[in-house]
Amino acid sequence: MMKRTSLFLLGVAAGALVAVVAIQPRMLINATANAASSDVYRQLNLFGDVFEHVRAQYVEKPDEAKMIEAAVNGMLQSLDPHSAFLDIKNFRDMQTQTRGEFGGLGIEVTMENGLVKVVSPMDGTPAHRAGIQPNDLITHLDDEPVKGLTLEQAVDKMRGPVNSSIRLRIDRKGIEKPVEVTIVREIISIRNVRTRVEGDDIAYVRITSFQGERTIEQLRTGIADLNKQIPADKLKGYVVDLRNNGGGLLDQAISVTDAFLERGEIVSTRGRNPDDTQRFNARTGDLTSGKPLIVLINGGSASASEIVAGALQDHKRATLLGSRSFGKGSVQTVIPVSSFGALKLTTARYYTPSGRSIQAKGIAPDIELIQDLPEELKGKIETRGESSLRGHLSAGDKEEEKGGSPAYVPPDAKDDKQLHLALDLLRGTQKHSAFPPNPKVPVPN
Repeated sequence: MMKRTSLFLLGVAAGALVAVVAIQPRMLINATANAASSDVYRQLNLFGDVFEHVRAQYVEKPDEAKMIEAAVNGMLQSLDPHSAFLDIKNFRDMQTQTRGEFGGLGIEVTMENGLVKVVSPMDGTPAHRAGIQPNDLITHLDDEPVKGLTLEQAVDKMRGPVNSSIRLRIDRKGIEKPVEVTIVREIISIRNVRTRVEGDDIAYVRITSFQGERTIEQLRTGIADLNKQIPADKLKGYVVDLRNNGGGLLDQAISVTDAFLERGEIVSTRGRNPDDTQRFNARTGDLTSGKPLIVLINGGSASASEIVAGALQDHKRATLLGSRSFGKGSVQTVIPVSSFGALKLTTARYYTPSGRSIQAKGIAPDIELIQDLPEELKGKIETRGESSLRGHLSAGDKEEEKGGSPAYVPPDAKDDKQLHLALDLLRGTQKHSAFPPNPKVPVPN
């Protein structure tokens, strides 16, 4: 009887112990969450205290709205280089740009160490004609220092009335003295797609940007025109040039990729919440009828252009030729904020169909070929990528981050080694194991 009672009591004790072990973590989690929440509110109170001191005691009466906007921007810029607050004017400007037309200089830019960094000038724009180069650092706008401005404020200053001018002071690697350039603003009507016939047997398609809602329309029109110029039995294939394409709208990148695929996933976006994962798939209908395809990329190919390149590479639809892309693999969602403007917030990462993250790694070409630099530019063009940007978002996996590559494209096509190799491969005058794509060869990381 004693033995049975003891066993019973032991069982009760064990059950009680298990119950305590099960409950304690939950209590600890709640306590930790409450403590964290309390800390957040204390920090917010700190902000309120500092704001009131500045408001009441600063040597001059401050602009309270500007103070709050600067605080919001500081918070966002501490997250990554691509999150920002857009005031009403900048939000409207962004909507105008999305529609495909705006007034300005024609350069894709980002912010680095407080300066405006040129990702790439857009073909045929005032900036392109003025000789602005990828990786140029803009330090002054009409003698006003860029430091202290947000990226949106700097962009706003570069825009202005048509035929008005602006003076840029630029730090360019390899040149001791700052470069000063005066550029006259023009209406920038974004023509994202340009086409031409190479020889009489190859279709060349240059996609300069995915900004603007008409990129896919321009591509369809361009391919239709090429098909009229080159008989189907004579067409050797297509060169799609994405070099120095700084990106743009996700839906346009998806539509452009779809134009070359019959089926399969194009891209997925994955945020903090696994339930928010989105996958985008191709629909039947290859505008190029399965003709051989070579895609040119380089260190200026970023974001939306990396989505296109990565998907076509994963599906073995195209051979990528050139150098590693920039590595901007994050999604920015524009969220209107009441009547104050909009929040441009990084909300997800891009992944190629095979599950590769683009962020801070970029897309490696199947055939690597670096352009020769002319003597006057050697040592003056800096090679940078997303992974070199201060505060950049991590890749999100265990794979090593990788730097970018040169973004130089010769202004004269006769000096363009990457283009010439693409043409030779399509015509069969040169051979390479990566062309045409071999389904049995793994995709490079």
